[in-house]
Parts: sequence; structure tokens; C-alpha cells
Amino acid sequence: MEVLQLAQEIGSYLSQKKAEDILIIDVREKTALCDYFVIASGRNTTQVRTLCENLEEHLSKQGVEPRRTEGVREGRWGVLDYADVIVHVFNDDTRLFYHIERLWAEGENVRRVE
Repeated sequence: MEVLQLAQEIGSYLSQKKAEDILIIDVREKTALCDYFVIASGRNTTQVRTLCENLEEHLSKQGVEPRRTEGVREGRWGVLDYADVIVHVFNDDTRLFYHIERLWAEGENVRRVE
């Protein structure tokens, strides 16, 4: 699966599962870490955990496995690392506190998923 297509698939899946405020940020010009961040919010720790676990299962069925995951059990900030796409799923308070999109977004490199 092509990298942008993977990021869009992730954004679409999270939207279907009722994640909120979903952004796809193109960071290719900003870091060698990955090509895209997908950032989303869940309303509470249970939803954050469920979004991460369901996304991992959904992509696994397509043969796409994360290199690593962090924070999923705690449900405050789950990170799924798919090499060229890194997914961040926050609860609202944690997202407001870290506000990582402000570090990477410049307007034209951000796509909002409805």
C-alpha cells in the first residue's frame, strides 16, 4: 500500500469509528522519522484504547503491522508506528497539553478528515 494511501485509510477508518478532530500531516519536508502523522482524539481513555486496538486489528488483516506501539493500554496517548506513517490517538486533555500538531503543521501540509 502506498504511503499516502495508508495515511488516508487510517484517517478514514478512525473517522468511521467515531474518532474526533482527525488530521493527516505531511512531515516529509520536516523530519526523516516518517512521511505522515495521523493525529486523532478519543473522548476518554477507553475510546482511545479501543481506537488503537481496532485500527491495529483492521490493518493487520490487510498485512500491515506496526513496528511498535506505545501508550495504548493507558489510553491517554496511543502511538502506532507504521514506519512511514505514525498514528497518534489522544484523549482530549492530553492532546490539548501536548498540542503536537502546532510543531508540524504549516497549513498547507495538513488535511482534515471528516
